[in-house]
Amino acid sequence: MQSLFQILMLLLDVVWFFIIAHVIMSWLINFQVLNLHQQLVAQIWYGLNRILEPLYSPVRRLLPPMSGIDLAPLVVLLGVFALRIILINNAALFY
Repeated sequence: MQSLFQILMLLLDVVWFFIIAHVIMSWLINFQVLNLHQQLVAQIWYGLNRILEPLYSPVRRLLPPMSGIDLAPLVVLLGVFALRIILINNAALFY
């Protein structure tokens, strides 16, 4: 059961990394540091969008429109942290 706990924590860490990379990349694209006309940048950007959109879309439906500010990544990050806290506090069940 300990391996299940470690796998769940690893998955949450990977999701956290993807969200942080997506947020940083969106800032760099919006400030025109990165260009989507470059093939590698476009592939990474669209790959991250395809991975994270299933997490963002339910949250975006619940949040009110914020006039151009997307708070879905923040809400999903808070959810990931909440799941980590729940798993760590209940880690004794996995041992």
